[in-house]
Amino acid sequence: MKIDPTIYLIDDDAAIRDALMLLLNLRGMTAEAFSSAEFALVKLNRESRGCVLTDLRMPGMSGLELLAEVNSREISLPVVLLTAHGDVATTRAALRGGAFDFLEKPIDEDILVDVLTHAISEDARGHQQRLQTETRLARINTLTQRERQVLALLGRGLQNREIAIELSISPRTVEVYKARMMEKLDCSSIADVVKMSLLLDSSDRS
Repeated sequence: MKIDPTIYLIDDDAAIRDALMLLLNLRGMTAEAFSSAEFALVKLNRESRGCVLTDLRMPGMSGLELLAEVNSREISLPVVLLTAHGDVATTRAALRGGAFDFLEKPIDEDILVDVLTHAISEDARGHQQRLQTETRLARINTLTQRERQVLALLGRGLQNREIAIELSISPRTVEVYKARMMEKLDCSSIADVVKMSLLLDSSDRS
């Protein structure tokens, strides 16, 4: 099921929330507003798509603390921080913590919309990459132990004859395992095989 991207807006100032919601709606963007980070975290999860736009200084959980909590819960949404009290140390802390961007109030409307548009695009790109990785891992998990061995050795750059020696089987048998493995993984070239071999460790850990 496709989930439409949403901007999760968090600010304890009702007037600012209302003004930002009006701006975003006028620009054709979908947004949900929350008065605190704690309320927003009830809604946010790994399936959420879009981005987070949050004030830095709020009663209770701050924007930086929200950023850390989003990361700890493995919620992949980009987080954009807003502040009326910007300083170098805070900006550096936000960016080290993985913030997508850090903007100072008063906010230039065009810059804000541009940043949010890029954040949503980044989330969509990352989400698509994760789906592709999950699909590839699922395919790897269909391989037999011998097919996994052939995949790993091909990924190390070994030729069929070298793989045959390594596994104490004939080159012809290697060809059979290789063909089956490539069919299961939907690989059309050795380059595709090498890319899949890089996911073997992830598959073993799952």
